[in-house]
Amino acid sequence: MGRPSLIDSTEGIEKRLAILDAAASVFMNLGFSAASLDDISEAYGATKGIIYYYYRNKSALFFAVQRRAMELTREAIEPHALADGRPAARLRGMAHDHTLLMMEHLAYLRVAAQGLELHLTGRTTASERAELEEILKLRAANEALYVRVIEEGVASGDFRSMDPKLVVKPLLGALNWTSRWYHPRKNETAKDRGHVADELADFAVSALLPHPR
Repeated sequence: MGRPSLIDSTEGIEKRLAILDAAASVFMNLGFSAASLDDISEAYGATKGIIYYYYRNKSALFFAVQRRAMELTREAIEPHALADGRPAARLRGMAHDHTLLMMEHLAYLRVAAQGLELHLTGRTTASERAELEEILKLRAANEALYVRVIEEGVASGDFRSMDPKLVVKPLLGALNWTSRWYHPRKNETAKDRGHVADELADFAVSALLPHPR
């Protein structure tokens, strides 16, 4: 049996993620069209050769960043969605960590929004549309976790009677908009970001609570 490739090794995985970090930052600042592999290799601090070793072209990098954004989102929300406890508390945990993720991995989430806009405009090739469809499936799976918890909350009485598949749209819209308006401030602390996440999580859950009689 041959040795595993560098791509599959721990070192390879770390390099791949570091390249994605650099690419996310460049795509966020320049946009997909204006960004080049030269920009990304400069941000990563290596020649284009190492970029090509992991990703065949700029489009592959762009979609890999979006896929990583969806994976990070699932890692943030799934433990709360599948946990024991009241649906309202679980939903709050999802919303809190989802918001925190957007602040701490802002570049990834902004690039994910770029990808969604690219899909909606239809200015894509057939191969790009296939890539985007796979990413949209990951996005839909994350949304389904929210729908599941909201459905359980309606059934338990934690939440008022509603259509979970409809209500989840504005709920996620409010959370995801964080990637548009949030800008790190000088001397900002983890506590500051936690406060923002607390506020948005409380807002998200309060919108679903039963109306007072």
